[in-house]
Amino acid sequence: MSLTTGRGPLSAHPAGRFDVSIPAPVTYAEPFRRRVTAVRDGIVVVDSEQVALVHRPGGPPTWAFPEADVRDVETVAVPLLPGFVVVAWGAVDGWFEEGAPVHMHPRNPYHRVDVIATRRRLRVELLGLELVNTDDTVVVYETALEPLLYVAKDCVLPADVLEPSRTTTYCPYKGVASYWSARVGDREVVDVAWSYEDPLPECTGIRGLLAFYPDRARVTQDLPPAASVFGRRG
Repeated sequence: MSLTTGRGPLSAHPAGRFDVSIPAPVTYAEPFRRRVTAVRDGIVVVDSEQVALVHRPGGPPTWAFPEADVRDVETVAVPLLPGFVVVAWGAVDGWFEEGAPVHMHPRNPYHRVDVIATRRRLRVELLGLELVNTDDTVVVYETALEPLLYVAKDCVLPADVLEPSRTTTYCPYKGVASYWSARVGDREVVDVAWSYEDPLPECTGIRGLLAFYPDRARVTQDLPPAASVFGRRG
């Protein structure tokens, strides 16, 4: 996702192309003009308003801080930014941006999620049974990721084929994902679909809607291809 992962411009497999050669790997750092704090064992160990956001290929961005803004926790120097250090995400109990908790990793300002109602058709077939065939869909265009179609649960027929799974995951941009398994006759396909039952405010348009894994069901989505000048995406 974003600059350095997924199909981002500084990832290993960018969706587009530059007009000059880009060295690999390349690191990019920029000011992050928000207050960031971290707590361990009830004690604030990071408190900074001079934060840098560091982008490295293959992973999400990290925060870097002036050494003076970090105490009582192990750090790693940032060669690109003399005097700045990084604290491992799991070295503290909680991270906060302007007082709001942040989970998994810092959110990337170059990462965008657009949720748009559309008439693009979605078909889903599982174990010979057609579960979905509708153009009443919502398309999610997310930075550096393949677009996806979401659909309301009442578009899945028969209605009782899906049942809630105990699996959950977290996306820093969309929120907590709940998973759904499918039962067709005496066969079960685990976690074939997911939904965001209470998404983050930026993504309320997919609240309660379903998306399906193309490697666990036969999913046909009417989505725009990449421009031919760039070739097809792998």
